Amino acid sequence: MTLTPPRRRPVTLVTGTVTVALVAVHVLAWQATEFSPAALVQGWAGMADFLGQALPPDLSGEVLGAAVEAALVTLYIGLLGTTLSVPSALVLAVLAARTTTSGGWVYQAARTVLSFLRAVPDVVFALVFVTAVGLGPFAGVLALIFHNTGVMGKLWAEAMEEIDLGPRDALRTNGASRVQVAAHAVLPAALPQCLGLLLYRLDVNVRSSLVLGLVGAGGIGFLINQSIKLFRFDEMVTHLLVVLVLVVAVDQLSALVRRRIGA
Repeated sequence: MTLTPPRRRPVTLVTGTVTVALVAVHVLAWQATEFSPAALVQGWAGMADFLGQALPPDLSGEVLGAAVEAALVTLYIGLLGTTLSVPSALVLAVLAARTTTSGGWVYQAARTVLSFLRAVPDVVFALVFVTAVGLGPFAGVLALIFHNTGVMGKLWAEAMEEIDLGPRDALRTNGASRVQVAAHAVLPAALPQCLGLLLYRLDVNVRSSLVLGLVGAGGIGFLINQSIKLFRFDEMVTHLLVVLVLVVAVDQLSALVRRRIGA
């Protein structure tokens, strides 16, 4: 008995249209961004000159000490920007979750606020606060508080909507208020996932603090920007190496805590 091979499905009109549209969009993106591998190859001389000035890094005590001190400031910006956004993010998350807020204008208003805070990049917030409070890490902390409130509030609201609804419905049936339902059913059930998301955001915010320093919000990003402007690329590499150590350390620590929480 011979087995006939399965017939291949013909390409549908929708699949063909989507494929053509994707190719067309990528062609437009290629042209709009002036993407040119040839230009990259032709710029090898400039890249070689840059590497010649950047290597070896300047590991003198003065440069390395300043880099470590600024890296700690970057860590503090990310830490405060994360922890100080917890109260506002938690309140907005409770108001923006269907398990704790049954639709209506409160739900829509909370969702709108979270969407706005997420839509405005932390760099833009940093530029605004640098204008308001001046250069320095305080502006970076304020920028992360506002932006992280939007991101973390949205993540926490989704975590609250994914819980088992049994305990919540039981409390509602027995006449519990919305605050009691949120405090005794929704939040305890979503707590492990919320803590994991909080640690993830801490990791992201520490890296974001580096970028905020480039626009005057302090930390090691400010030193990197200064090194580039002064063409001290050997110092820049030193700062980047310190950033690498900082990011790896924070990532390993947060991963360890997440494993502890999940255990």
